[in-house]
Amino acid sequence: MLPPRTRFVPLGLASLFLIWTGAALAADSAPGGVPELQDKNPLPSYDFNKPPEGLFRSILTAEGFDEELGFRRTHEIVAVKPTDVFRPAAPVFIVFNVFPHYQPYQVFGICYPEQVAGLDPKTALAQDAMYLALEDESGYVKLSPPPDGWKPGRYRVEIHVGFAVNDISMTGTMRFKVQ
Repeated sequence: MLPPRTRFVPLGLASLFLIWTGAALAADSAPGGVPELQDKNPLPSYDFNKPPEGLFRSILTAEGFDEELGFRRTHEIVAVKPTDVFRPAAPVFIVFNVFPHYQPYQVFGICYPEQVAGLDPKTALAQDAMYLALEDESGYVKLSPPPDGWKPGRYRVEIHVGFAVNDISMTGTMRFKVQ
């Protein structure tokens, strides 16, 4: 058994350690006394008005698509004649490549007139969706022109990911012109 005075030495050392670490935390803390452990650089906000990022490796508008045999003997969809200017009677293809994923999902494209004379910007003109299975890493949505063709002007295409179109499923916006 330890003598009475030496029994308190470990307790005293532990107390000194706690006081010392508390003083170190207080020196690093904010004026409110909470340590500043957060990153000082805030993340930029996500811009839904730009082409989608994150899930998509690439996404672009094109006049068509082609199917090629990929590196792992998979079917890869590639863009044919990428452009953002289309003729009034031409369909618009949005061709994309995505990163590998662990769940199937759908990619939706909904086309609205953005700056087109005589058309309401809130009225959808065309819509398409593509189901991506686990092995799919590319795909496309085809936006067919209205019966009287695309009117000259600018159009925007909302890109949604999931199994339903709602406010949360939107990932970005693609744009094209008709001349």
